[in-house]
Amino acid sequence: MLYTIAKSPFHCDLTAFLRLITPDDAVLLLQDGVIAAIHQSTHLCELQKKGAQIYALDADVNARGLQNMLSEQVSLASYRDFVQLTVSHKQHFAL
Repeated sequence: MLYTIAKSPFHCDLTAFLRLITPDDAVLLLQDGVIAAIHQSTHLCELQKKGAQIYALDADVNARGLQNMLSEQVSLASYRDFVQLTVSHKQHFAL
């Protein structure tokens, strides 16, 4: 399943959301959700424990000036990558 998180981890119930994620899933952080991709953040550590592949939309990372703060374990995704993730995952859950 593809999970997209568009809300800041400070403004949503990320803990409840994390209960759904498995190692077979992908998580795409976009809009204010990219804040969760900051290196050594508590939110990123919790996401990483789930074992899913984590992506951050590069346009949103750049728009928020977080390029130098992003964890190396988070893959940057273009809009084209976003489409590919959507195609490769038949189910999608958005927050």
